[in-house]
Amino acid sequence: MSEALPETIEPPYAEEDAFAAHNTRLARAYDPARLLLVGPAWVGDMVMAQVLLQVMRRRWPKLQIDVLAPLASLPVASRIAEVRRGIPLDIPHGKLGWKERRRIAETLQKEDYDWSICLPNSLKSALVPYWAQIPNRSGFGGNARKMLLNDRHHLDKKRLPRTVDRFVALGLPRRLPQPKHLPAPRLMVDHAALAVTLQRLNIQNPGAGLVALAPGAEYGPAKRWPVRHWISLARQLTQAGRPVWLFGSPKDTEITQAIAQAVPTVLDLGGRTSLTEVIDLLSLAEITVSNDSGLMHIAGAVGSRVIALYGSTPLQMTPPLSPGAVALRLGLSCSPCGKRECPLKHHRCMEDLLPEQVLQQLSSR
Repeated sequence: MSEALPETIEPPYAEEDAFAAHNTRLARAYDPARLLLVGPAWVGDMVMAQVLLQVMRRRWPKLQIDVLAPLASLPVASRIAEVRRGIPLDIPHGKLGWKERRRIAETLQKEDYDWSICLPNSLKSALVPYWAQIPNRSGFGGNARKMLLNDRHHLDKKRLPRTVDRFVALGLPRRLPQPKHLPAPRLMVDHAALAVTLQRLNIQNPGAGLVALAPGAEYGPAKRWPVRHWISLARQLTQAGRPVWLFGSPKDTEITQAIAQAVPTVLDLGGRTSLTEVIDLLSLAEITVSNDSGLMHIAGAVGSRVIALYGSTPLQMTPPLSPGAVALRLGLSCSPCGKRECPLKHHRCMEDLLPEQVLQQLSSR
């Protein structure tokens, strides 16, 4: 970090007001009116956070929910029906952003939030709710956050194996059991904006049969299916008459361009769309084939049937949550390793996962 954390943090309440503040906090915890959700930086995690908000709205139908999140994931919040407004956290990755977090906290004090839930596990993510003097501040303990959170949860990874389970646990009263069945994440599609996007890109609505391919993965190359496999899959799909669109961020354009150069009949949208435009466009895809990435979660949340490719990441932690989704993995003894790059240098968990296995799933649907 480029900025040092001060040695002391001033308490939000004077000592003489502690008893009154405690009673107020308890009363507002049982019937919250306004929630500040400190959202994750990863796009896929923000999609999974929508499940938490569904669960909370069922219990508190009038709860007003605002989301504070980095610019990379905040656009997803604009397509979550339960969110009243998104608040940008414009701080570069890896920076503490001490002054900016202070400024945001001072701005949010007047919102009179009853409750905050901090989904990231870092210390810095818990600073704004603390400085904003939100009475109930929930999150998982650890990372020196004891002073910042007054509703600290213990993270039992065996009881809560999935990221979505962990999110939901933070929004439930402690006396209630963890739900056995959670709803699938859902994102709104803006059909008027979709029409504008199609016009801007000068493309026609493909109708039925569109296959979306998402060959990127922000976390690192170990999560990515080899480019030659994507080329083989795209070529066989287009030869069978299926329209194929490629999706990806500007960081993925080298991959999407390599596929499009080898298979000129595909439409390469890599780096040409905003995140909200991708949300709308993926709703047109009958099937989406994706690495374990944010686009995998987005596709499922807008109704596209997902075929997800897993290698280095644990399927039990971030599985596709949409109905009918299929996850393909080889289950090698060395995977999941959780590494950004294959530590054994062979990447067999993805190299040996062949296009024919994906095509078999496509033909069975």
